Amino acid sequence: MALMGRDLEGRGGRVTLHSVAAAAGVSKSTVSRILDERLPHSDNETARRVRQVAADLGYIRDISASSLRRGKTMAIGVIVPRLTDTVMAMLYEAIAKACAKSGRIALVATTDDNIDADERAAETLIQRGVDGLILATARTGDDLPDKLEKRGVPHVLALRTDGHSPSAIGDDRLGGYLATRHLIDLGHRRIAIIAGPSFASSSRDRLAGYKQALEEASISVDPSLVVESSFSIEAGAEAAEAIMALDQRPTAIFAVNDNTAIGALSKLTNMGIAVPGDISLVGYNDIPIVSHLPTPLTTMRVPFDQIAAAALELLDMPLAAGKQTKMLVAPTLIPRRSSGRIAE
Repeated sequence: MALMGRDLEGRGGRVTLHSVAAAAGVSKSTVSRILDERLPHSDNETARRVRQVAADLGYIRDISASSLRRGKTMAIGVIVPRLTDTVMAMLYEAIAKACAKSGRIALVATTDDNIDADERAAETLIQRGVDGLILATARTGDDLPDKLEKRGVPHVLALRTDGHSPSAIGDDRLGGYLATRHLIDLGHRRIAIIAGPSFASSSRDRLAGYKQALEEASISVDPSLVVESSFSIEAGAEAAEAIMALDQRPTAIFAVNDNTAIGALSKLTNMGIAVPGDISLVGYNDIPIVSHLPTPLTTMRVPFDQIAAAALELLDMPLAAGKQTKMLVAPTLIPRRSSGRIAE
């Protein structure tokens, strides 16, 4: 049977739902339901026939028309500092996969952790008609979430939070506590922390967890062992050099980000300081490379897929004015060779 006849084509030669329905001998609504990827997959005889006819005709779903009917574009805007940061790339990939499961697409914009660039990116994505925004750029003094709320733009914060906007984040305080507790359990009492930037809630909460673990173990927090940094490899190397220049060196370092931990490991190795023989090291996030380093890195694993799913769930959830909603996802300690028991 010749299925590609002109009578089966829509205007401009486009194959339509009506074309498929006529060729398959079913209603247009039946075809729409069977070919809608967001609905449960049907595998009966009719469904198989419809899909085969659609394939033979070369039917391509008109996403724009479907979106107009529903009043949505099925696109989610995602704003991250940079995709060269493996953590942010992993988050975006997890969001993109979660979006695909519901027939949506994730559009990403990078802003280099610049507040003005965040606002420009948000405006651009809004103008493109996205159904909502996921922001991984929240920082101290950032009023973008409040501006979005006043405009009625659906938005969710991910990985970082401002304390009052809908947020899907890891339990960073717990993660900081578990990482430090791990080192304490190995006998370490002088533990330094490469604390990340204070403008990020993830850094602040991991630092709070570090302090909590020390205090529970009756270990005084030594301010000289707390080194603020950015999240880069270079910053980790600089922080490690500063820590090892102290008159009384620590026996362990907790870096609140794997990039800074990698930089610290490189600097320590170049200085002839053995990890974990001379000093133990723990990172955070469990990016793929850290398990393949010459000295595999002990770290806290963050389940990015769960954070992405929580972010979309929050984005789809109608919120009453002023209602605070935060979804916390617990990290997991992944012990590897970079942390060891303190030498007696």
